[in-house]
Amino acid sequence: MRIIHVLSLFFMTFILGCSTASQESSSEGSTTTAYDPTLIDFSPYTENPVFGGTDSTHWDERIRERGYILKEGDTYHMWYTGYQEGAEKGMMLGYASSPDGLSWTRHPDNPIYTENWVEDMMVIKQDSIYHMFAEGKNDIAHRLTSTDRIHWEEQGKLDIRYTNGEALSPGPFGTPTVWFEEDRWYLFYEREDTGIWLATSEDLEVWTHVQDDPVLTMGPESYDQYGLAVNQIVKKDGIYYAYYHGTELEDWSRWTTNLATSEDLIHWKKYEQNPIMEDNKSSGLLVHDGQQYRLYTMHPEVHVHFPEEHP
Repeated sequence: MRIIHVLSLFFMTFILGCSTASQESSSEGSTTTAYDPTLIDFSPYTENPVFGGTDSTHWDERIRERGYILKEGDTYHMWYTGYQEGAEKGMMLGYASSPDGLSWTRHPDNPIYTENWVEDMMVIKQDSIYHMFAEGKNDIAHRLTSTDRIHWEEQGKLDIRYTNGEALSPGPFGTPTVWFEEDRWYLFYEREDTGIWLATSEDLEVWTHVQDDPVLTMGPESYDQYGLAVNQIVKKDGIYYAYYHGTELEDWSRWTTNLATSEDLIHWKKYEQNPIMEDNKSSGLLVHDGQQYRLYTMHPEVHVHFPEEHP
């Protein structure tokens, strides 16, 4: 009887252990991101690049870092930063349009804004207003507004606060990337490309940290061990996709495009097969062309990548 009792206890323990392990495995599996391949797997357009700098006689001899593309109706709208090598005029804002996102026409009044330094910008439309978030001189983020995409009005540098309400410590804060949802604005920004912080606002005047620690950090992966910055947030099927650039080199001479996902905009998981674009194809962003997403990379020239075929 004692042997039977011992054996019974053993089998009960074994079964309970298997059940617990099964539950743990199921729990872990339920948090695994089901990545949408149409947002990740892209092949380059054969006629790349589709846009770039001009020559040394023009203000946009070179284009720099993140520009931004919005498709509205049948037209693609692109804003970009132009500059001249060695010039003291700083970074200025250019605009170009296209019927297909491949052939671009510069605006005849370029540069369209010269009052302040504009670099590494993004544009989001809310109601009838276009909001541009950009780096200014010394990597200080600021906001501009427009009603026609061409004429922009300065709204001043972003007022970012810690969770206790105190002003952000002095120093650069750049590559502002904004998401709007349920009457709240979400701002992702970097400080010297060492991490990504998140702040929110209800009025676009004061931005308050969700937490004072970064929500996305460098490494331990090699591809972003020396720097990273978010370029765009996209939401699909309840999952947020953050497209960000990162570098594996201490001198920042080479950048890649990478991906992280989240269910709440705070806790992020890096894609296991990062980077999704190499060879200095960085500052990546998605644009839906009416049928599918394209991936544009915009530094140091504009390349477009189309989704790969999947069974």
